[in-house]
Amino acid sequence: MMNSRHTHVMLAHGGGGQLTDELISELILPRLGNAMLNELLDSAILPAVSGKLAMTVDSYVVQPIQFPGGDIGRLAISGTVNDLAVCGAEPMGIALSLILCEGLPKSTLEVVLDSIATAANEAGVKIVTGDTKVIGRNSGDGLYITTAGLGVVKYPGRLHPDQVSAGDVLIINGPIADHGLAVMLAREMPQVQSVLKSDVAPLNRLIARLLAAVPTVKFMRDATRGGLACVASDLAARTGHRVVLDEGAIPVRPETRHAAEMLGLDPLEVANEGKVVIVVRKQDAEAALAALQGDERGREARVIGRVEEARNGVCELETSIGGRRILQKPYGEQLPRIC
Repeated sequence: MMNSRHTHVMLAHGGGGQLTDELISELILPRLGNAMLNELLDSAILPAVSGKLAMTVDSYVVQPIQFPGGDIGRLAISGTVNDLAVCGAEPMGIALSLILCEGLPKSTLEVVLDSIATAANEAGVKIVTGDTKVIGRNSGDGLYITTAGLGVVKYPGRLHPDQVSAGDVLIINGPIADHGLAVMLAREMPQVQSVLKSDVAPLNRLIARLLAAVPTVKFMRDATRGGLACVASDLAARTGHRVVLDEGAIPVRPETRHAAEMLGLDPLEVANEGKVVIVVRKQDAEAALAALQGDERGREARVIGRVEEARNGVCELETSIGGRRILQKPYGEQLPRIC
């Protein structure tokens, strides 16, 4: 616990002096400490590995920082781990940078740090180095996080759009749009009572299970900002093939659909933080579904689309009434500060 006379973060906590030491030793290390982080060196010294490495970096500015199903801490670890996992990499370590706003309640920071520790434990990854800064009371909104993740590529194949070909199918590991709509309701309509929760979760164990069972997976991407529509339309553009999604096959929870209708949003364009879009050969779809459905994060996995022979680079939605409409990337960010 931080010294009881400091119930909120002060500018001095970011000054590099005794109060910074207090913040690190009393709040951060008790929750995230390990042999590498406890050294408090300017860089983490990681063990040597053979093979290719994957590296990712991301920033998290979600508002509110706590929402049904998670918070900015769980979001930061899950997003970093998932970006590595969809490239076939096993996470080695995460660098964590906290930007705290003056006046942030100590209790809120403690909750976020606990979430970081829990999510890292779920993913089997350690926070190996970090940084903490404090900005003025009127310079930001509570708490921002930046992460960098390093992983070892274990998958021997090439997970890339250039591997995708006509006849392949698209799979998703469960219902879409839960995260974005849970955050939107929490921010814009806090008075609304809903069972809707964010899907935010680290997916590396699920993805490792899939890749072990189906060593011919062609491509994966986590459907975050821009949602499923963004991933599918980008895949069509990059491959040059027509990609067709089956509206009736795409899982959307009733409460999520209701929230989307209430807010005037398209679930296909809403952010997810626990969903991965996977492309496999049609003959491998059954094995892929079996692998995914054997994990709690993939119980509701489904085939949701296909890659067609046509070389027009267009993504289409095959509607429930038998028509088709073109799907495109959202023009801008539909839901600001969703991750």
